[in-house]
Amino acid sequence: MIRTEITGTGSYMPEKILTNKDLEKMVDTSDEWITKRTGIKERHIAAKDEASSDLAVKASRQAINDAGIDKNEIDAIICATITPDMLFPATACQIQKKIGIKEVAAFDVESACTGFLTALTIADSMIVSGNYKKVLVIASEVLSRITDWEDRQSCVLFGDGAGAAILSSTDKDRGIMSTYLGSDGRYGNLLHLPAGGSKMPASEDTVEGGLHYIKMEGRESFKIAVKKMAVSARTALKKAGITIDDIKMVIPHQANMRIINALAKMLKIDIERVFINIKDYGNMSAATTAVGLDQTLKSSKVSTGEIIQLVAFGGGLTWGSVIVKI
Repeated sequence: MIRTEITGTGSYMPEKILTNKDLEKMVDTSDEWITKRTGIKERHIAAKDEASSDLAVKASRQAINDAGIDKNEIDAIICATITPDMLFPATACQIQKKIGIKEVAAFDVESACTGFLTALTIADSMIVSGNYKKVLVIASEVLSRITDWEDRQSCVLFGDGAGAAILSSTDKDRGIMSTYLGSDGRYGNLLHLPAGGSKMPASEDTVEGGLHYIKMEGRESFKIAVKKMAVSARTALKKAGITIDDIKMVIPHQANMRIINALAKMLKIDIERVFINIKDYGNMSAATTAVGLDQTLKSSKVSTGEIIQLVAFGGGLTWGSVIVKI
C-alpha cells in the first residue's frame, strides 16, 4: 500500500519586523488593543524586491536539504498562494525556474488560508495514485502587498512568510492518515479581495477605491471559523479512525488567538497540545500552517511515530484538516 510521508520541511520569514509599536505610529491603534484582540505582537514584512516566489525558494531549499534529496528527484511542485508573483505564469513555475528543476508538473492552488492543506491533499492523491514519487508543496504569501495600512481593523493582522514540505512515496506505516476539505461560496463576501480579476479589472477607480486590498467582516468570519475548523478536525479524525486523544499536537491556522482558544475548547484539547506562533508572525494566510508544520517537526514537542493534525479556515469560505503520523 502506497502512503505519503513528509520527509522534509522548511520555512522562511523576511528579515523586516513590524511591531505593534510601529503600527501605533501608522494608524489609530495600540499595542495593548492589538495584543488583547488578536494575540499578535509583531509580523514579518517582505522587502520591496521580495516576491512570493523568492520567499518560497528559500523555504523550499530548506525542505530539500532537510529531506536529504537532490532537487532533480522532485517530480511535481505545488504552490498555495493568494499573492502570486503575477496572474500567470504560476508562481510554482517561477519557483521551478529559480531552483532549477526542469520539466516537471508545476501549478498553483488558491483557497486562501486553507491553501497549504489543499495542496497537501492534492499531493497526497498524486503520490497514492503511483504516478508521482516526490512532490514539493509550498505555501508562500506576501500579504503586506494587499493589506490596507490605513484600516486599523485589518492591517494589524497580516504578515509575510513561506513554508514548504517534501512529500514522498512510502510503504511504511506512517505519513498522511486522512484529509478533509470543505467550502461554502455563499460566504465569500466575508473575506475577499474585490478587484484585480476578470470581474473587476484594475482601473483608476478600483485603485482609488482601495479595492485591491483585503476586505473582511471579522465578527462573522470569527463565528464560522471556529465552527468549521472544529468540524474539519472531527471529520478528519473520524476518517483516520482515531480520536483527539491520539493527537500529540494540533497545528491550527494562526488567524487570531481568540479563535485558537475557542477551537481548543470545542475540541476539548489542552492548549499545551496546540501549536501557537501567532505572537511572532501574525496571519500569513496559507503559509501559517506550513510554517507551523516546519517549526513543530523541528521542535522537541513531537517524536517519530506520533500523530499531528493541521486544521485551517480561509476565504472562499474554505476549511480543512490533514492528519499525519510522523
